[in-house]
Amino acid sequence: MDIQKIGVIGAGQMGNGIAHVMALAGYDVILTDVSQQALDNALETIRGNLARQASRGKIPDQDVETAMGRIGTTLTLAEIGSSDLVIEAATERETIKQAIFEDLQPHLQPHTILTSNTSSISITRLASRTDRPERFMGFHFMNPVPVMQLVELIRGIATDEETFKSCKAVVDKLGKTAASAEDFPAFIVNRILMPMINEAVYTLYEGVGNVQSIDQSMKLGANHPMGPLELADFIGLDTCLAIMNVLHDGLADTKYRPCPLLTKYVEAGWLGRKSQRGFYDYRGDTPVPTR
Repeated sequence: MDIQKIGVIGAGQMGNGIAHVMALAGYDVILTDVSQQALDNALETIRGNLARQASRGKIPDQDVETAMGRIGTTLTLAEIGSSDLVIEAATERETIKQAIFEDLQPHLQPHTILTSNTSSISITRLASRTDRPERFMGFHFMNPVPVMQLVELIRGIATDEETFKSCKAVVDKLGKTAASAEDFPAFIVNRILMPMINEAVYTLYEGVGNVQSIDQSMKLGANHPMGPLELADFIGLDTCLAIMNVLHDGLADTKYRPCPLLTKYVEAGWLGRKSQRGFYDYRGDTPVPTR
């Protein structure tokens, strides 16, 4: 299938990153969200990130305006329906994703492929709420999308080979690498990454080390570019908690039980960088550990 127009649902951190790389690769993109402010913020972010790439010599200067010219926005799902490929990048809550696909379904073209950028939720279950489970799959980008090279492609139980090949061709055109994952909770990356982050929170919770010592130990002792608590703040503590809950519920194993301290931070609204407080306080000139 020749994919030319791509619809992206959700203009947040992941959605605007997906729109960015798709437009840069030559696809026409239509981006939607629930508010005009969210769309305006997304376009500003995309332009700033493209300009940064140009200033560093990663892309030609003229590609900034060319890519921006390929991105349209809308507040209605109906306009997304004409896309060849739809990538849902809404918040990591299954009920919200299901509602989006149900509302979108009447507006779709017969050939449209549906995908979700979910980092943990069952692709088979999401696909079952649509009229095209064979043309539905997981399309999981890593954050930040313009920088990270991996894309997880996850088949649901009904996903056909043509759909997989079409999505794989898009990943190849982006210059990224596709990893094929089975439809198990959290797939590959987050099945490994999130329990490590959760264990780092337990290490803090139990007083084995403070925020700074835990992050410093993993950076200097395991050669990680970012400490696990710093990384959790970057991802969003609410997202980390949601994925741990999916793992715990889906695999029924106590080793995936979310740390109570992680739950407490989320309940406090301390979600990391996006709320200015998490395991670090970002309200000053430099981040300060909160424990």
